[in-house]
Amino acid sequence: MPSPPLRTVPEAFALALQLHQAGRLAEAETLYRQILAVEPNHANALHFLGVVAHQVGQQETAIDLIRRAIALDPANAVAHSNLGYAYHAQGRTEEAIAEFRRALELNPGDALVYYNLGNALGECSRRDEAIAAYEQALRYRPNYPAACFNLANTLRNHGRLDRAIAAYRQAWRLVPGDADVAINLGNALVEQREFSEATAVLRHALQLRPDSAIAHYNLGNALRAQGLLDEAMLAFRRALEMDPHLSEAWHNLGNAFRDRGQFDEAIASYQQALASKCDYAAAIVSLGNACKDQGRLDEAMNAFRRALQLQPEDAGTHSNLVYSLEFHPASETGIITREQERWNERFAASWKQKVPAHANDRSGTRRLRIGYVSSDFKDHVIGRNVLPLLQCHDRAGFEVVCYSGVETADELTAEFRRQADEWHATADVPDEALANAIRRDRIDILVDLTQHLAGNRLPAFAREPAPVQVSFAGYPQTSGVAAIPYRISDRWLEKGGLENSEGMVKATAREQVFLIDSFWCYDPCGAGVQTNALPAENAGMITFGCLNNFCKVNDPLLKLWARGLKAVKNSRLILLSHEGSQTQRTRQFLEGEGVDPAHIEFVAPRSRKPYLELYHRLDIALDPFPYNGHSTSLDALWMGVPVVSLCGDRPVSRAGLSQLSNLGLPELVASTKDRYVDIATGLANDIPRLKELRATLRQRMEKSVLMDASHFTRQIENCYRTMWRQWCADWKA
Repeated sequence: MPSPPLRTVPEAFALALQLHQAGRLAEAETLYRQILAVEPNHANALHFLGVVAHQVGQQETAIDLIRRAIALDPANAVAHSNLGYAYHAQGRTEEAIAEFRRALELNPGDALVYYNLGNALGECSRRDEAIAAYEQALRYRPNYPAACFNLANTLRNHGRLDRAIAAYRQAWRLVPGDADVAINLGNALVEQREFSEATAVLRHALQLRPDSAIAHYNLGNALRAQGLLDEAMLAFRRALEMDPHLSEAWHNLGNAFRDRGQFDEAIASYQQALASKCDYAAAIVSLGNACKDQGRLDEAMNAFRRALQLQPEDAGTHSNLVYSLEFHPASETGIITREQERWNERFAASWKQKVPAHANDRSGTRRLRIGYVSSDFKDHVIGRNVLPLLQCHDRAGFEVVCYSGVETADELTAEFRRQADEWHATADVPDEALANAIRRDRIDILVDLTQHLAGNRLPAFAREPAPVQVSFAGYPQTSGVAAIPYRISDRWLEKGGLENSEGMVKATAREQVFLIDSFWCYDPCGAGVQTNALPAENAGMITFGCLNNFCKVNDPLLKLWARGLKAVKNSRLILLSHEGSQTQRTRQFLEGEGVDPAHIEFVAPRSRKPYLELYHRLDIALDPFPYNGHSTSLDALWMGVPVVSLCGDRPVSRAGLSQLSNLGLPELVASTKDRYVDIATGLANDIPRLKELRATLRQRMEKSVLMDASHFTRQIENCYRTMWRQWCADWKA
């Protein structure tokens, strides 16, 4: 039955509005136009005809019509908001923002307009204003899930994870079946390192949306962070089933393989990530690290350089390059120095003119606040070396403040916390914020325990948040950062430092180096593994070994080891490495040097107690070169296994000299390659000497400066006090 004829414009407008609200846009448009043919200045017909145009994608027409309507009725808040929608749809975001604000001046309580204002502001990266707009939307409509969700997204993108997670939770309470909310809450919990809860939330999200690649991917991230590698890898693979080109999933699948020591599989996964995204710098860095794990140093450094071309402002990538140079057998001091200088110029030099004066009390004798910065306050070689220092500090003279970048705490982390007067978790704190916090904390002496190792905070040190800054313990080498003018080393590590007495300062062009008796203070950390009898006596053969990180093994070193193995009849060599192409290549190389590959054994890395028990199988430890063993050599000596070392010019090549000299065994240190082989073979042929060392090395260790924590700490405290007095004196001068 046809509608009765309309007698008046108001009747026609009311019907047009009904049709519009019912989604019958073409019929509504016809009526609006009929009205305007009769009454051209009908503001509402112009307005809603403009809305129809907006809805069918004719934004230019919509804008023209709604602007004409507003000219006739400037106080119409809804018209201003609809004009804002049309501008927004056309990409004219600033004009949209202006119209939304005008609508809110006319009608301050409109939650929907605040929501859309927040969306527009967010697109312009005006995040603080966007957050305020969403909060206003929620003020007027507390149970507004879309506003909760977008508020959470904006807070998360702004790095405000605590508030973002609270907003996601609120949205989830309102719409518990919304997969997007669950997925983003889970992702935010991963970023917040709340991995257990993230796992539960993401599993629920996948019940709602089983085909979400991003949910599978972040579930993999949460599982990997908890050490559940098999489950993590399954999650990454499922993500890749949903989206084979999800490069981040390929990357983190590679990281999970690397965690398991499957370096070949890790490299293949990184290459898949790069096939999907050729400029994926993070995957290139990971590829470099996996190559370094396998001792493929040239490929590693090429990867780091390639990543730096893509992200030249990434200090961590450049640190990877600087540190890798220390391992390369062809690296000379000048090459390393130039790369350190490039790092300093790129990431540190510009801060020099921006450093405000320090307001610390310049009393030379007062109690000093010492800030220690490290990501290794845990069961790690650096952590084990530093813990005795914190345990023995004179608390009357020194206050200990730790800035910890540890991501996964362990029992040793808990001990560090007990030893600290103040503890600050800084893993997720940006460098600028960290530097500001250190300055506010009035730290007197800031100690870098990491240098260019992973997790370093050198960009924070570049901002000079403390008046005195010193590097120590990461590894015995300068970082090259001009803002760290002091370094603690020992008189054996520094070439030309042997004649110096305790506390002597060796000045270089870039820093003052304080020379103590030993760079290391060894603590076996309660492993409780006893020494055993010399294995050669029962085995009837000599077993050489090197249980250092495999990245320290290189071809020139293998040539020397091959000479020793061939000179000592029926001898064996044990190396520490996961199986992979690197072990196969090593066997083939040694076979090419005349060594029976059956005499070469690789053992996988393991936890501390079974790792120490591996020394029960070794008669002689062979120190790598140019990067000597550090804590690994101390472990060998603790287990009664003598270390034969080759000494070079750089501090990392003189660790064996330092440790063995401090044990009264300098005769085990060679200054030439030939002498290195001679010492090793001579010792192998002297069973009585090996037996005597096996029986006495642990006692030598316990009686030496290598395990005298009190002496070690007093020397370092003397260094701190001297540095502090220099700073006080410089000010007075």
